[in-house]
Amino acid sequence: MEAAMTLALTDRALAKIRDIAREEAVDLETTLLRIAVVPGGCSGLTYDLGWDTTRTETDEVLELDGVRIVLDRKSRLYVDGSELDFSDGLEGRGFHFVNPQAARTCACGESFGL
Repeated sequence: MEAAMTLALTDRALAKIRDIAREEAVDLETTLLRIAVVPGGCSGLTYDLGWDTTRTETDEVLELDGVRIVLDRKSRLYVDGSELDFSDGLEGRGFHFVNPQAARTCACGESFGL
């Protein structure tokens, strides 16, 4: 049996997710936040976040403080053990992953490699 996945949201990330959902009239009772890892960026892989209302039988769903997060099996492997944060400071605005698996990241923090 596969071990349970770990993913954390900072308070700032959680607040921003809820703010965006409210601004976009997204019902968090019926809508999932999909996190995916896709090829791209200067380090080889990049994170993709978006709303989704469907899931496959191989997706993993986590509920963190009332936000349901869905990941496909491949993305789960890359994101396991990470923390999602949000920053609106001078050094970069947006969501950022702190991923202990990333061997390298780009300067902008948008992509990573293993």
